[in-house]
Amino acid sequence: MNPLLIIRSAQELITSRTQTRSGFIEAALAKNEKGRPYIEQARTLRAYALTAENPQALLGIDAIRPALLTASGLSDKAFKYFTEADKTEAIRALIKNFLEPAGNEFAEELTYRFLLIKGDSLSGSMRNYVGELAQMKLIRKLLSLLAIREIPYYVLSKQQKKNNGWTSGSYEADFTAASEIAAIQWSHDGKNRLLFFNTKIPLVNNNVDICLFDGDCLSFDSGRIVNHPQKALMFGELKGGIDPAGADEHWKTGNSALARIRSAFRPTPVCTSFIAAAIEAKMATEIWDQLSDSTLSFAANLTDDGQLTSYCAWTLSL
Repeated sequence: MNPLLIIRSAQELITSRTQTRSGFIEAALAKNEKGRPYIEQARTLRAYALTAENPQALLGIDAIRPALLTASGLSDKAFKYFTEADKTEAIRALIKNFLEPAGNEFAEELTYRFLLIKGDSLSGSMRNYVGELAQMKLIRKLLSLLAIREIPYYVLSKQQKKNNGWTSGSYEADFTAASEIAAIQWSHDGKNRLLFFNTKIPLVNNNVDICLFDGDCLSFDSGRIVNHPQKALMFGELKGGIDPAGADEHWKTGNSALARIRSAFRPTPVCTSFIAAAIEAKMATEIWDQLSDSTLSFAANLTDDGQLTSYCAWTLSL
């Protein structure tokens, strides 16, 4: 499938304002959903804090000691470097510097500070979650194509990857559990294909977002198929961030990664692809130029359902 038959100009690759707005709304809803456990924790912390006569009395409530440490600004990683005495000192500093000055509102102050620290943690996890959402979107689109074309397939869950424990595909169930899928295998037109994600490729010495190899479930060998570069068919970069401000940087890092892959596999031909949610005008022109001279094998805007469908159809055709 020629990508130039699907994408007729650089302009078609650009993420529209409508698509950007929808992406931001989707991310905001996801962030609110992932923040719900922290909010419930904060409410529980406040309920405990309201039973204390004063901030100093909080030290006597063992149930909320971990939450007090969080509110003091200490991360979970930092805990292993602290003795119990160190931790108590950190809580005392929180009480002296922030809770006591709040007077009768110390329970609210504690709650806000707990949420402030948890918010930083949420922001970090959201960056990973954006990538997971992009991968889920790609997986679900590919599964829908396999189902529509009635191509039997197998899936490997992240939990079963080490055991090479493949299971026969079931579209509805796999669609729901897309976040747990580590790899997909199918056979069509006499070809065996393996698609997997976020894997270190020895020849490149870097993790690659999308990896397509020639092989069956057995030859996947719990991921050790990456040690057989002659079986590699396609590698791709997947960028799920919707913020236009980061689009150019995503393209620079993705383009550099794809260039290293092409160089590492030379002279063996290997396809390369690029998918992103945020594509701005300048990078769209550069992507189009690479598609035109076949440097890049395929590209798609993740927010465009037609382009994503075409990308997955192209993947099935390799």
